[in-house]
Formats: sequence, structure tokens, C-alpha cells
Amino acid sequence: MRKIEHIGIAVKNLEASNLLFEKLFGQPPYKEEAVASEGVKTSFFSNGPNKIELLEATHPDSPIAKFIEKKGEGIHHIAFDVEDIVAEIARLQNEGFVVLNETPKPGADNKLVAFLHPKGTNGVLIELCQEMPNKDARE
Repeated sequence: MRKIEHIGIAVKNLEASNLLFEKLFGQPPYKEEAVASEGVKTSFFSNGPNKIELLEATHPDSPIAKFIEKKGEGIHHIAFDVEDIVAEIARLQNEGFVVLNETPKPGADNKLVAFLHPKGTNGVLIELCQEMPNKDARE
């Protein structure tokens, strides 16, 4: 793990939360996108070298909707940048961590992602992120 990639915050209303964080940081989000596989709409703010991801559920059965129902709005996960997500998953499994998705999947902000179960990380959902190769490099 090279650095904190971003901190994810679960919100009930992305539009209202975007306005709040725009006032807080003095700038609008640099990116908004939907991640259908996770049932969320997201927006990203930059603050110096740091990023904040806001996540709103798009349906009542999504992980974010369940999180907010159980815990309310607030910090949902901490994401770490990794160079080789497959190798990092294997390393963490060898260390005894439970990986929720053993095969990395596409996430927001052009990342491949995998998650560690919070029961093994002091109640904190950990996300591993690796920049996806650009389209030209994949061809």
C-alpha cells in the first residue's frame, strides 16, 4: 500500500452533499459518476493531495443504503493505492485478511478495486485501488 487513495463518505443526498463539500473546500467536485455494479452515484473532491469520495445509494438494497440504514451518514471506507492489486490481495490473504472480492473489479474514478472485510480490520472497510491501464495500453 503506497498511500491513502481516498476516503469514502456515505451520504443520503449526493446533490445536497456536493453543495456542502463545495462550500467546505471552495471548489466543486472534479468528477461525478455512477457505478451500477455497486448501486451508487459518486462524486470526487480534491483537497491538496487528498481525495474525498461521496457515495449515494441508487437503490434500497445497495451496500451504501444498508450502511446508512444501520450507521447513518459518515465515513464508509478508506481506500489505499496499490501498485499490483492482484499481488496485494494474495499478500493480504496470506496474512489472514478476508477479501470480499478476490478478483478485482472496476470501480469509480478509473480504478480496479477490492475490499477487505471490516471484521478483520477493526471495523473499518478497507478498499484497495489500482489505476486501470488506459484504453490504448489495453489494445
